[in-house]
Amino acid sequence: MNTSISTLLEHKGSDIYSVPAAATVADAVREMNHHKIGCVLIMDEGRLTGIFTERDVLTRVVANDINPRATPVAQVMTEEVNTVAPEATMEEVMTLFAEKRCRHLPVVEGGRLLGLISIGDISRWVAAAHHAECEQLKQYISGGYPS
Repeated sequence: MNTSISTLLEHKGSDIYSVPAAATVADAVREMNHHKIGCVLIMDEGRLTGIFTERDVLTRVVANDINPRATPVAQVMTEEVNTVAPEATMEEVMTLFAEKRCRHLPVVEGGRLLGLISIGDISRWVAAAHHAECEQLKQYISGGYPS
């Protein structure tokens, strides 16, 4: 699991979905639903200012009976955004997901946003790596590899 996050970004792509801080909660949720994603980044003038997740919708909007059409996402977003550098390894990111209890980490280098990694991205990568290893072992056991 020493593969770098930049390698994962190369394979999955670096699409970033965001809304401005002035957007309403309803706008942010609409963007998340449109792209079938669990969060949007909050950007102002090209700068990452927060993240708004499904968990934020539940704990900060629904639980507090806040009107999503009238509330700016900036009022209910997570401002303290955990980020990761592109040279971080999959193992380091898995540890961050567990320690910080988060599901999404923006990839940032030198203040520049490069992409977003989710716990699902890591899970898919690990599953594919295990599948490939399993196939190699089956080939080896069945004599498919020259000695």
